[in-house]
Amino acid sequence: MSENRTNRGRRGAWSAVAAVAVTIGLLSAGAANADTFVPLPDGQKLGPGVTLSRTGESALISPSLAANGAGRVVWVSGNARADVQVTPEGEVGPYNGPANRPGSNNSSTHGASQLNTGYIIGCQVSIGDEAIAAGLSGGVSTLGASAGGAIGVHLGPGQVSFVQINAKDIVKPGVYSVEYKDAEIEIQGCAGYAQARSYSVVEIIGDHYSKTTLYGAPFSIG
Repeated sequence: MSENRTNRGRRGAWSAVAAVAVTIGLLSAGAANADTFVPLPDGQKLGPGVTLSRTGESALISPSLAANGAGRVVWVSGNARADVQVTPEGEVGPYNGPANRPGSNNSSTHGASQLNTGYIIGCQVSIGDEAIAAGLSGGVSTLGASAGGAIGVHLGPGQVSFVQINAKDIVKPGVYSVEYKDAEIEIQGCAGYAQARSYSVVEIIGDHYSKTTLYGAPFSIG
């Protein structure tokens, strides 16, 4: 009688342990597939006649719906703001270099002073100064804030891509901003870890060319 009670007690204990193990397993599976919210710090950079700041930045990371192990999706939000005290030289157009020569004094704005913001994304690369200096090995993808949809980026190991969210021309002194909410970036082809960080750039063209760049904090996207 005593032995039977002991056996029943042991079976009950093992059943309880198994139930706990199953519960933990289900919770772990759910956690692995859950979205991850990443709040990111504000930043500010002073340039020649320009104060560039970034506020309210965050990222929401989730596995890709393709479920192929090489994809993931990130929704990014933030606000890039430029307080411009200088007067941009020249008119919007392709001839804004010194002495009216073609180009914009080595500017990448295609003829206008500009604020632009986006993200640097790397596959199996830590997005530090070395990765940024490596250039656009993965190409450039662009999505205007009013365009909707997702930005698709295909990256192989060691590649870095600059993804521009939006840009705004600067035509006179004043405050300019690019604000975005849940802009979707989908990364495919990267079987290893991926990392990203924001960038914001103000370029003032003309004879007194200046470029002010503010980088955000790097964050993992799986």
